[in-house]
Amino acid sequence: MSAQNSAGIQTLLDAEREASKIVQKAREFRTKRVREARDEAKKQIEEYRTQKEQEFKKFEAEHTQGNKQAEEEADKDADVQIREIKAAGKKGQDKVIKDLLGAVFDVKPVAPSEA
Repeated sequence: MSAQNSAGIQTLLDAEREASKIVQKAREFRTKRVREARDEAKKQIEEYRTQKEQEFKKFEAEHTQGNKQAEEEADKDADVQIREIKAAGKKGQDKVIKDLLGAVFDVKPVAPSEA
């Protein structure tokens, strides 16, 4: 009976070692799978980021060009208006200078009246 018990105990110990190996392999597999999943997720995130950056650059290029055109048109309009203002100033410049000089040199003093 002692040999039978000893053989039974040995069988249990062997089974425990085998179970321990199976559990260890399962842990290693799980760890490996988690690492692979994390790497795959990082790869997908980077691909998505790259795609969205390209879409943004395309959108920005399309809309920036429109802004440049609007800016150029506004500059042209401003230049036209500045030329018109300068022309109007030159046109009336002689009369304004004459009026100013007349006001300075033709002083007509008026005595203050007491109220």
